[in-house]
Amino acid sequence: MRIAVVSDIHGNLTALEAVLADLREISPDLILHGGDLAHGGSDAAGVVDRIRDLAWDGVLGNTDEMLFQPAALHDFATTSSAPPSLFVAIEEMAVATGAVLGEERLAWMRTLPRVRTHPPIALLHASPASTWRAPAPEAGDAKLTSVYSPLGQPIAVYGHIHRSYIRNMADLTVVNTGSVSLSYDGDPRSAYLLLDDGKPVIRRVEYDVEAEIKALSARGLPHHHWMAKTLRAAQPQMP
Repeated sequence: MRIAVVSDIHGNLTALEAVLADLREISPDLILHGGDLAHGGSDAAGVVDRIRDLAWDGVLGNTDEMLFQPAALHDFATTSSAPPSLFVAIEEMAVATGAVLGEERLAWMRTLPRVRTHPPIALLHASPASTWRAPAPEAGDAKLTSVYSPLGQPIAVYGHIHRSYIRNMADLTVVNTGSVSLSYDGDPRSAYLLLDDGKPVIRRVEYDVEAEIKALSARGLPHHHWMAKTLRAAQPQMP
């Protein structure tokens, strides 16, 4: 069986359409999403509607959660070492994105589970304890095992960190899908995971980054210049 996992789309319909074209060629048996669907791109509503039309099952991401539950962002901010200005910018963007999505789409987001099991994989956005915190690719085997082995599947798949990797251990494989949008690994292409009979492969897909940046500007999303910097650099940037 071939399973694709597409995560961290962040409202970037330009990138999503390129990934969908690649998926049509690959033709997996099942496609799942890893959350963070709407926040940060030019067409939040378009992405959510596309995912719903495709009827992909998936999980809740942290930026999905903050759109219908702003306290989640505030709670994380109080424990973060990042400058407060970062969270001010995120909140301003979230208010605008939530208004675009409307109550019906936000209500649908509330129904997304935090973990979805489809043997041989367990899918979640970040970690079992939190949609906001997850191990980095540099984490040791012991850390990954302690976080993801309680899920009870031989393959644990997550997103959130926007840096794909595959770690094969004795009794567990941990995979990060990378991100469709806002890549943090220096490669601006979209990333998603393909599991081919249990063997994980990260696929990279080119899309028109400048077209997405132009759409962001036209949409007038708060802090769209920050998102443009991040898309071009494919590395974390500050607003």
